[in-house]
Amino acid sequence: MIDPNQPHSADDQEQPIVSHLVELRSRLMRALLAVLILFLCLFYFANNLYEIVSAPLTALLPAGTSMIATDVTSPFFAPFKLTLVLSIFLAMPLILHQIWGFISPGLYKHEKRLAVPLLASSIVLFYSGIAFAYFVVFPLIFGFFTSVGPENVAVMTDISSYLNFVLKIFFAFGVVFEIPIATLLLVWSGITDVKSLREKRAYVIVGCFVLGMLLTPPDVISQTLLAVPMWLLFELGILLAVIVKRKAPADDEEAE
Repeated sequence: MIDPNQPHSADDQEQPIVSHLVELRSRLMRALLAVLILFLCLFYFANNLYEIVSAPLTALLPAGTSMIATDVTSPFFAPFKLTLVLSIFLAMPLILHQIWGFISPGLYKHEKRLAVPLLASSIVLFYSGIAFAYFVVFPLIFGFFTSVGPENVAVMTDISSYLNFVLKIFFAFGVVFEIPIATLLLVWSGITDVKSLREKRAYVIVGCFVLGMLLTPPDVISQTLLAVPMWLLFELGILLAVIVKRKAPADDEEAE
C-alpha cells in the first residue's frame, strides 16, 4: 500500500509536463511537415507564382520597361522566398487546427462552442485581408506610384524589393482583418465592454490612421486604404460582441 504521506517521485510529477511537451512537439512537426509538402509541391511553379504576385505592378509599367534584379541571387531567392511564405499562408488552417487540438482539452464546453467559429472566421478574415490587398490596394497604389514620377525616370522595380513590399502589405492587411475577432475576444473575456468601446470610438479612428501610417508605405492612399477598413472592422467587432453577449446568458444556463 502506498503511504499518502510519502512524497511523490519526480517521474510522477514531471510526467504530465513531459506528455504535454511530447504532444506539442508532435503537433509542431505535423505543421512543419504540411508546410514542407506544400513548398515542395509549389516550388516547381515558383516563377509562375511570382509572375502572378507581380502582375498588379507589371500591368501598369510603361511600355518598354520591366522589373529587374539588382542582385545576382535575386532571380532564385525571390521566387524561393515567395513560395515559402505562400506555403505557410496556405498551411495556416492546418497550423491553427494543430494549435486548437493542443489547447482544446483545457476549455469548457461553452468555450469550445465559441472558439470553433472564431477559429474558422479568423482564417477566412486573414485570407480576405490578403485578397483585399491584392485586388483593391495594389492596383490603386501602384497606379499612383507609376504615374507621379518624373518623365525622364524609367520605373524598373527590383524583384526583391517588390517582394518585400508586397509581403509586408499582405501581412499587414491579413492581421488587420482579424480586428473583429480581437474585439470580440476582448469583450467576451471581460477585459472591456461594448459601451466602453463605443465611447473610445474617436480614439480608435485616430489609432487606425496612426497604424496605417506605420504599417504601410509613406503615402496617403495606402494609409487610408488600411485605416478605413480597420475602423469598419472594429465596428463589425462591436456588432458581433453585442450578438454574443445577448446569447451568453442562455449559454451559461445550459452550461450549468
